[in-house]
Amino acid sequence: MKGSKWEGYIRKDGRKGIRNLILVAYLVECAHHVSTEIAIPYKHDGVQVIGFGGCYPNKHADRVMKRLCTHPNVGAVLLVSLGCESFNKRSLANTIEESGRPVNTLVIQETGGTRKTVAEGRRWVEETRLILKETPKVEMGLSDLVVGAICGGSDATSGISGNPAVGMVFDKLSNENSIAIFEETGEMIGCEDHLVSRAQTLGLAEELRKSMQKAARYYTVMGHASFAPGNADGGLSTIEEKSLGAYSKSGSSKISGLLKPGDIPEKGGLYLLDVVPDGEPRFGFPNINDNAEISELISCGCHIILFITGRGSVVGSAISPVIKICANPKTYDRMSDDMDVNAGKVILGDADLQTIADEILAKIHEISMGNKSASEGLGHQEFVLQYKSFQPAGPSCLP
Repeated sequence: MKGSKWEGYIRKDGRKGIRNLILVAYLVECAHHVSTEIAIPYKHDGVQVIGFGGCYPNKHADRVMKRLCTHPNVGAVLLVSLGCESFNKRSLANTIEESGRPVNTLVIQETGGTRKTVAEGRRWVEETRLILKETPKVEMGLSDLVVGAICGGSDATSGISGNPAVGMVFDKLSNENSIAIFEETGEMIGCEDHLVSRAQTLGLAEELRKSMQKAARYYTVMGHASFAPGNADGGLSTIEEKSLGAYSKSGSSKISGLLKPGDIPEKGGLYLLDVVPDGEPRFGFPNINDNAEISELISCGCHIILFITGRGSVVGSAISPVIKICANPKTYDRMSDDMDVNAGKVILGDADLQTIADEILAKIHEISMGNKSASEGLGHQEFVLQYKSFQPAGPSCLP
């Protein structure tokens, strides 16, 4: 892939996108159904639904929605409000407009209910699709990409094949000055010393250690670690054993920084995303499901998400394509329609880790050029945004 180039969409802030999507964004759960109805005719034509279901304000949700609606893969946004929720729709609309994207806000209570709002929303989408055909394109390469990694439905094969292969991909991306982001601290408990030893600065090393200690305290209070019955059924014995596999997807490069959701790195390198809320536990489990973490990775600018699974998963995502990497050859045989890369060949002795890493890199290139991932082709556009609370990252967290 060295030297490979393709065309992307240039944005006002200089970032480049591999998709040119229209988002229909609901600002309270009461507007979710209307938003979905607006988008249904265009489900396979680059119109996707995201949103925040809460009626009460949350700074984390505000920040993430602003990052998602101005993501480089997004070309335009239709905001859908019921009208009496507390979400600051004017601030969000202003942020989108300032980014150079077409934006419109529909208020259901003012527009006249479900049917009228759906009709008005579809009319705007039709007009905006024509406008987006004129979006300027520019050359893109690996150094323009932000790639995230998450593992879900992990089993005993995940840390042997899929995760370490992604780690090799992340080493390659770091060398190419791409941005690579892995998560999350709650699934790497026990690997603190390894993480700290890879920090580029002493200040970052201390921040990494504190973030790991925060995660351990949070899960202790919640009374449940990031460990599911499916992990145990798949051959993992403890959170520490699961952590070793999760940690291996980070590769071996130096860690450049520690991010909170919505932080967008300005320099290439390897970054850890901390998704565990700051302060006392108030909002339940920090990784309520895989898609909550995916949306937070995307809020940091990820164009593509690498998703490693051993037990099997079918989820995709709105905004950024998900590349599904299957670590278990038996799972791949059962669920090949949902998978992009069969890392289980390592388990069978039919391939080595470098071969799988090369396959993943080739898939990144293919999907960056506009080809659909398996989950995209199947129409998966899952999205979750939950209540959380974060303090800004300290100066030692970023390069």
